[in-house]
Amino acid sequence: MWFAPISYPAPASSGKTGLWRTERPVVHLDKCIKCLFCWLYCPEDTILRREDDYVYVDYEYCKGCGICAEVCPTHAIEMVPEVVGEGQ
Repeated sequence: MWFAPISYPAPASSGKTGLWRTERPVVHLDKCIKCLFCWLYCPEDTILRREDDYVYVDYEYCKGCGICAEVCPTHAIEMVPEVVGEGQ
């Protein structure tokens, strides 16, 4: 029987997004109910929790897949176009 190799997240800078992301998630804290679905479902583990359980995005590693926005029950996460040169 043949098994596929297991893939793990890339270490350190090799997992950084670079300039190829086309959209980025923006968290609107006024709509956030702290359910943490975005944190739970993020495949890259780039949704981070603050001490007050609000979340923020690690844009260095976020791939812009939009899963966080899709699972948010209050639409507190919006995918917006990435602007090259914009401070991350």
